[in-house]
Amino acid sequence: MEEVKVRDRSEIEEQYKWNLKPLFESDEAWEAALPSVDPEVERLMGYAGRLGESPAVLREFLDGYGLLQRKIENIYQYAMLRRSEDTRGEAAQIMNAKAMSKIVRVMSGFSFIDPELLSLSEEQFAAYIASEELAPYKHQLEDLLRAKPHTLSKAEEKLLSGMGEIAGAPGEIADNLMDADMVFDPITTKDGETIDVTGANYILLQSNKDRDIREKAFKSFYKGYKQHINTFTATYSSNVKADAFQAETRHYPSARAMSMAHSNIPESVYDGLIDTVHKHMDSMYRYVALRKKILGVDELHYYDVYAPLMGDLTLRYSWDEAKEMVKEAVKPLGEEYGKNVQRAFDERWVDVFPNTGKSGGAYSAGTYDSNPYIMMNYTGTIDSVSTIAHEMGHSQHTLLSNTHQPSHYANYTLFVAEIASTVNENLLIEQLLAGDIDDKTRLYLLNQYLEGFKGTVYRQTLFAEFEKLAHEEVEKGGALSAEWLCKTYENLVKLYFGPDMVMDEEVRYEWARIPHFYRSFYVYVYATGYSSAVALSEKILKEGEPAVKKYLEFLSMGGSAYPLDELKHGGVDLTTPEPIGRALNKFAAIVADAEATYQRILDAEK
Repeated sequence: MEEVKVRDRSEIEEQYKWNLKPLFESDEAWEAALPSVDPEVERLMGYAGRLGESPAVLREFLDGYGLLQRKIENIYQYAMLRRSEDTRGEAAQIMNAKAMSKIVRVMSGFSFIDPELLSLSEEQFAAYIASEELAPYKHQLEDLLRAKPHTLSKAEEKLLSGMGEIAGAPGEIADNLMDADMVFDPITTKDGETIDVTGANYILLQSNKDRDIREKAFKSFYKGYKQHINTFTATYSSNVKADAFQAETRHYPSARAMSMAHSNIPESVYDGLIDTVHKHMDSMYRYVALRKKILGVDELHYYDVYAPLMGDLTLRYSWDEAKEMVKEAVKPLGEEYGKNVQRAFDERWVDVFPNTGKSGGAYSAGTYDSNPYIMMNYTGTIDSVSTIAHEMGHSQHTLLSNTHQPSHYANYTLFVAEIASTVNENLLIEQLLAGDIDDKTRLYLLNQYLEGFKGTVYRQTLFAEFEKLAHEEVEKGGALSAEWLCKTYENLVKLYFGPDMVMDEEVRYEWARIPHFYRSFYVYVYATGYSSAVALSEKILKEGEPAVKKYLEFLSMGGSAYPLDELKHGGVDLTTPEPIGRALNKFAAIVADAEATYQRILDAEK
């Protein structure tokens, strides 16, 4: 197929645009809904100071509050989706601003809920949890009760909440420095062309087939970070100190314990991830060595990490072909799942092609009362096909959660959010690998698979280990100097990439460009989620119906239980090293397959 061209939205056929009418019939209907929530807000505000009267009163309030949240969510999502269609449009920007303003005003008015409930005596709270009237909210109340030892007095909470903007300043400063203020030296190609280096195009330049371009962009980029390394040291150190202060104030043993407590995840899961990855470093080293061999370089440098292994091979698919590929890939998940994927295409949940002004990337979003919509920028590449499988996983997870749970339990946690999407990606690539393909295409697909593991399991675990070490250093009274941070990061890269990777001096500054570090202790969930998805997809393909049944039940649980318990129900126990180990054994098998495939290619070319 030809390369997809970016057109004006008015030029794109309706069948390739999402249908937002299930949310609101029109922009005018959305506008009319804005003030319609105000009377309900005023009514529910009248419950302030009354939540401790009886279980019946609290039930009345929670039921009404849930309906209000659904209305607000519909208003916000519609505005966000409309804005994504064309970020330049003034009308959509105004809608989005109005929606955000409404959310802030409404939700800030209900800040009394948790403090008021947590001020109840232990006996009264226990009676509420045990009451029949509040049975539908039992897990929610039990989860809130866990926070009681870490909830401060009203005066202290007010002081701490007032520091929220200050605590977020280091990340905001780092973002502004990276996105707005940093300027990198342009590079000159062998042909004399000048290319600007920016934060936005850096990874694209690192994926270039021309090694000279990759090297020059790499050196330019990290020269910029080196020049500002003391500023980044100050911002990150301040961020870690703010985490430590808040954890100590809230009576947690560490910032990591505080962060993981939100999803009721023990720190042993975090440590188990790092320990298990360490035990499987040999597989990563084999992949690095294979990459060096295929690229045909005497030395493998860090600027070769994203280089395409099959640089001249391009696989392209039409939208209709992509739909069929995704439908075929999810067949192991059963007839009902397949019907819901077909619904997504038939009912126009998907906004397919790029258009001028459209938001970049892809996402799945919707509400309890609407379809889970998918925004795409489909270009026909294998990455685009994989992206539709990925976002369809999110959407089917949301659909199952919404179908089987009340609204207050429909939202699943970040800890499990990437599992359904990755299962679909894995099923897609397994389906493609099982097809009748030549060895060059096979190696191309295997490399896609390996890059997913490298970027999501190994790299995110490296980040998680860096965060752990940095916070431990501060919590024991140490200081995060530029040299400490750079040396610690450099040592981790050496550990994770092994002896075949030349350690360029610029690598030690990479930590400064990772914005995730300013949202502490969440990157590990990418690694645990990916590993869980690999374990689940392996079970689905090998065990069939019994594994599928458990998996779909897991997707249907939403937020009705703690994520570790939900995963156990699905067949993955992350309190043990087994799922991470199973995933990394799969990685080793893919490396072996890639090695054998490359050897066949060499033999055929002799």
